[in-house]
Amino acid sequence: MTYRFHDCQPEFDDFHHSVIHGLSATPKQIPPKFFYDEVGSQIFDQICAQPEYYVPAVERSIFETHAEDILASLQIEDCHLIEPGAGSSIKVRFLLDRVRPAMYVPMDISAEHLRASAARLAADYPGLPVHAVCVDHTKPYALPSDIPATRRVFFYPGSSLGNFDPAEAIRFLRDLRSKAGDDGRLLIGVDTKKPADILHLAYNDPAGVTAAFNLNLLERLRKELASDVDPDSFEHRAFYNAARGRIEMHLVSREAQRVRVNGNTFDFDAGESIHTENSYKYTPDELRQLAWDAGWMGEKLWLDDKGYFSVHLLKARA
Repeated sequence: MTYRFHDCQPEFDDFHHSVIHGLSATPKQIPPKFFYDEVGSQIFDQICAQPEYYVPAVERSIFETHAEDILASLQIEDCHLIEPGAGSSIKVRFLLDRVRPAMYVPMDISAEHLRASAARLAADYPGLPVHAVCVDHTKPYALPSDIPATRRVFFYPGSSLGNFDPAEAIRFLRDLRSKAGDDGRLLIGVDTKKPADILHLAYNDPAGVTAAFNLNLLERLRKELASDVDPDSFEHRAFYNAARGRIEMHLVSREAQRVRVNGNTFDFDAGESIHTENSYKYTPDELRQLAWDAGWMGEKLWLDDKGYFSVHLLKARA
């Protein structure tokens, strides 16, 4: 087993500071990265199993249907495969089950989770060099010198790009371009624009799992920040903002109320919300333009039969 762990000791954004700053803003907001405590991560896994949340199944169907073409286009045998935000490294197994790259580099901010998942993967794929890098890939960072600077392929599935606003998305893609080098590539999954009723169901599942995921933020306030907030006094709301091409998630106050958080007080009008997440949707042409602005150019595109999701292979633009 060839396995190394690189701890770049990323700085964690302070939950207290972010909440106080966000609830003091107009409109009120809490960054979506704070969804993912232990409970939130478990609920998100349940979201991915809901039939209305099409993203995991549709993306998987694209990889399965076009496996031969994707693998041939990647020329993965010679590349150094790098996955920002790898999590449990589940989706990359589709590639590793079929062909081995020269190296696999999972990156994640959670050291303990990354160490465990990367060690499991290294054991499951003997002979594959695995260099796990603990880093916040949304902030400036440098890859360890052990990772060759040539033949880098970044893998970013699951439509995570949609959580950035377009300007942030360009900055993120530009950073990947700078790290990829002139022979680098990027395989990325992107959720497409589609009828609003399909999107509405995906983020308002009848089982209420997405609502529980959103409301868990308020449970975190109660547990971790000595807050008197009552989650039952808020409701989950998600809707498609067609003008901005994004799903918005909010926690909406059911009544006029005052909420205390670590000695700070915040007044809510009835119907006032805390903006908790955006999920931008892109047509294939919009994604190609975004990528072009960040120094990439489209090489290949794969879609499912309904056009609900797209997988792009981008190559570095001179």
